[in-house]
Amino acid sequence: MARRFPGYEPRGVIPAVLLPFHDDLSIDEAAYRAHLRDVAAVSGLGAVTTNAHASEVASCDPEEQERVLAVTLEEVGDRLPVVNGVYADGTLQAARIARRAAAGGASALLVFPPGVLSRGNAARPDCLADHVRHIAAATDLPLILFQYPAATGLTYPLETLARLAEEVPSIRAMKDWCNDPALAERHIEVLHGLRRPVHVLSTHSAWLFASLVTGAAGLLSGSGSVIAALQARLFEAVQRGDMAAARALNDRIRPTAQVFYAEPFFDMHNRMKEALVLLGKLPRAVVRPPLKKLGPAEIRRIGEALAAAGLLDSGRLAAE
Repeated sequence: MARRFPGYEPRGVIPAVLLPFHDDLSIDEAAYRAHLRDVAAVSGLGAVTTNAHASEVASCDPEEQERVLAVTLEEVGDRLPVVNGVYADGTLQAARIARRAAAGGASALLVFPPGVLSRGNAARPDCLADHVRHIAAATDLPLILFQYPAATGLTYPLETLARLAEEVPSIRAMKDWCNDPALAERHIEVLHGLRRPVHVLSTHSAWLFASLVTGAAGLLSGSGSVIAALQARLFEAVQRGDMAAARALNDRIRPTAQVFYAEPFFDMHNRMKEALVLLGKLPRAVVRPPLKKLGPAEIRRIGEALAAAGLLDSGRLAAE
């Protein structure tokens, strides 16, 4: 398949979309198509991401992932670049996913670190670097490396990142979830300053405003599945230097970040599905195991956060 967005550079606001399921846990394609159209209708987006954490990629088999990418391209691929996640513990499997995504029409790849390296990656970071090298050898699509917090054991040391970026020209961006403001600022300084700059995309939803003001080239976040319009307006306000408008938008975003990313952290996308149900944008909030349905009290807190963000009428919430 011909590449739809040749020369794509990952930057700007990139929502990671959710994946709706039927009650029998099969993929609800009709609801997914509607969700894609809703997100893609937001002005100011740079791309959309699928087959990532937000779409419960860990619970989808390879055939389902291929179908999800195909549906995504059918619905929005003529309007926006599509970033496809490469999520696999094995490097050979990751390279196969990368090749299939390239053949399927993806414009870029989001490379997840293999969980198998979580027990000792800091001692041997070249194992993670080699994972990236194999994927880069499998396709020339632009790569977005996913930087995890140090606590996970799956962090690229900054020296490794800089060396990889110089060595592998297809590395075009990093999704930064280092969870350390000082290190995030250092990432921007070093990676943006390379001979061939690598864009730092923030996913620090708890301090998104600050990370954008520091100089992040964009954001890639699952919460964009719900608040893409607010994120796009925030990014644009920061880019034009209108800090008053940016602060006001951040005040609206904050309650959603606080409720989506509360403990337990693994329920973040579960909560986003419930938010879209409350907003009338999904028919149901079904997640695949091991995730479980949220309780009424937490769903109400999500509704209150949406109301605080100006996205849900408080009178409607009270009536439910």
